Amino acid sequence: MLCLSAEGALPKVDYAIFADTGWEPKAVYEHLDRLEREIARPAGIPILRVSSGKIRKDALDPNHRFASMPLYILNQDGRPGMTRRQCTGEYKIKPIKRQVRELLGYPYPSRIPKDIFVEQWVGISTDEFHRAKDSDVKYMRNRHPLIDMGWSRSDCVRYLTSIGMRETPKSSYLGCPFHGNSQWRSIRDNSPAEWQDVVEFDSAIRRGNARANASGNPLLGQAFLHRSRVPLGEAPIDHVTAAEWAAVQEAAGGPVPDGDELEEGVSNGCSPWACRGSEPDAGQNEFGLAV
Repeated sequence: MLCLSAEGALPKVDYAIFADTGWEPKAVYEHLDRLEREIARPAGIPILRVSSGKIRKDALDPNHRFASMPLYILNQDGRPGMTRRQCTGEYKIKPIKRQVRELLGYPYPSRIPKDIFVEQWVGISTDEFHRAKDSDVKYMRNRHPLIDMGWSRSDCVRYLTSIGMRETPKSSYLGCPFHGNSQWRSIRDNSPAEWQDVVEFDSAIRRGNARANASGNPLLGQAFLHRSRVPLGEAPIDHVTAAEWAAVQEAAGGPVPDGDELEEGVSNGCSPWACRGSEPDAGQNEFGLAV
C-alpha cells in the first residue's frame, strides 16, 4: 500500500505508522529502513515508528505489567491450554492509537470531536476479506484498499517483484507463538543468533508469567512457544504442514487442498487489525497508513 501510494496508483497518504514491539527480526528493521530511504522519503511520506516498550524484556521482567503472549500451556494434568493474547492490543494497537490522537491534536485523555477522524488503510487482501473489520473507535475509520482493488496475496507478490521488493519479509516479533514451522525453520536456518535468542526465551518462560512467579504463585503448568508444547530447540519444526504445502502448490499453479485439510501455523506476518488470534493461519503487514 505504501509503494502504491508513493507511485500515485493510490492517493498519497499523510503518514505510515509502524508498530515496533522491540523484538522484530533484523530483516524487518532492514527492510523498513529501505522502504523509508527508497520509497517513502522520496515521495514525502513520513514513516512514524511507535512503541509501547520491548516485548521480550517486558515478558521476563517481574516488575512489569506484562500484556501476555498467547503461550501454549501444558497443564499439570497433561491437558493442553493457551494463555490469553494481549500483546497485539498492548504493543501494536495502543501505540498506533496514541500516535493518531497526537496527529489529530487530541492526545489522551482529550475528547475528540465527532467530525474529526483519520482514514486508516489496513493491508488485507482478498484472500482474507473476512478479516476486514471496522475500527473500534470513531476517530479512526478503516479502509481496505487491496480488497477495493481486487488484489490477492499473489497480486501483491507480483507487484512487489516488479518494483524490486520481492524479498519483503513477514513482520511479526521473533518469539510470536503463532509462527508456523516454516517461519521457525527460517529463523533457525538463516539467522543463528536470532534462533539462539528465541530458544533461550522459550526456556526462560517455561514457568509462565514472571510477575506471578516472583510473587510466589504456584506453578499450574509449563509454557512453550511451539504448539507441540515441547522445548523449541526440540520441537518438530522440520515437519511440513499441509498449509505450507498448499502455499507451495499455489505458487506453482497446482491444486490447493481444501480448508479442512490445512493445519494451523503457516508462516505469515502479524497485523494490529488482523492478528491471527485463534486462527494461526492468517496475518498481514504491520503498517497503518493514515489519510
